[in-house]
Amino acid sequence: MNTAAGSTGVGSIAVESGAAGSTGAGITRVGVVGCGTMGAGIAELCAKAGLDVRVAVSSAGSAEAGRRRIAQSLGRAVTRGKLTAEARERALAAISFTDALPDLADRQLVIESITEDEKLKRRVFTALDAALTDPGAILASNTSSLRIATLAECTERPERVVGMHFFNPAQVLPLVEVVSAERTAERVVAVAEAFAADVLGKQVIRSADRCGFVVNALLIPFVLAAVRMVEVGHATPADIDRGMKLGCSHPLGPLELADLIGLDTVASVAEAMHAEFGEPLYAPPPLLRELVTAGRLGRKTGSGFFDHPR
Repeated sequence: MNTAAGSTGVGSIAVESGAAGSTGAGITRVGVVGCGTMGAGIAELCAKAGLDVRVAVSSAGSAEAGRRRIAQSLGRAVTRGKLTAEARERALAAISFTDALPDLADRQLVIESITEDEKLKRRVFTALDAALTDPGAILASNTSSLRIATLAECTERPERVVGMHFFNPAQVLPLVEVVSAERTAERVVAVAEAFAADVLGKQVIRSADRCGFVVNALLIPFVLAAVRMVEVGHATPADIDRGMKLGCSHPLGPLELADLIGLDTVASVAEAMHAEFGEPLYAPPPLLRELVTAGRLGRKTGSGFFDHPR
């Protein structure tokens, strides 16, 4: 299955001069690997910015689900008056799908956004490195926990591998963490920042290449502490969240936020951080593991710490 549009030509990104510029270094052709919640959001963002977006998925069924996810999100934006019907159609027309990574050969920037599985991500980066024909192309990962250096070492272009960590929902939340590994070229980091800020309209912070980066290094222990409170009967999920919203002015409580992120993702990030640092506060509590095993992953499955009508 390949519904990708034809190549529009390959040209190196203007990185070597060191000038990122307000156009995101001339990036017009973007690839996204994966079209789950995060991949779909990133693809939508890029399409609304007027870019040529090609999404690589694992099967025709995944392509259909991804296309439907994006269309529904754009439809909600139209209903809320945040997007015109014409802009919705332009964005949908800008996105093509493929189940073959080599069809991303002409992309100037590829953002990997698949499940938090290190072995699978490493295989994807190895395949992308072989597929991309532009030596100036940038490989980015939307990983929320893995070291970028771990993915970069699977390629022949580690200096062109960078982290671009979006937040869920990517089409709404304003932040992108740009993560530089030891061998990432500073010019590549500058291009990633300019692309996120000037093309996608995001706010950018930089992080060193350590598990959890900036936000999750702070957030995950907070969320896990709330889970442990529920586990030992200290307070109910509703009271914990109400307390943090009313007492600390948080827009969402920690358990509502965990349901939004996805309890499987929270557990994966916690496991990665616990493996790297060995700190007990990073260990996923048994209650979290039980909910994940039961398929109660939060909003995406309809239930987690709370019920979410679908």
